[in-house]
Amino acid sequence: MNAAGAAKIEGQAMNPQKKFHLVFSLIMGAMMIFVMTFVITLVNVGYSDAFLRTWMKAFAIAYVVGVPVIFFLAPVARKLTGSLLGMPQ
Repeated sequence: MNAAGAAKIEGQAMNPQKKFHLVFSLIMGAMMIFVMTFVITLVNVGYSDAFLRTWMKAFAIAYVVGVPVIFFLAPVARKLTGSLLGMPQ
């Protein structure tokens, strides 16, 4: 599938802002969850034989939960930040 066809939903091209937000959520989720699950797994089990397996399991579960959270709450966080800083919406 080419890049133009990659972002189609029910025959219509995805809005560029929504496409950006989706890709941002996927990338931000991967980076944040990668670091957080690494640290928490290291604290909980130490660097043992089970570390890699435990970390990858934690990452997989957290990614499935975390990306939708980022996708739906990032706009709320942006609005709240704008309001706290007195920036126009």
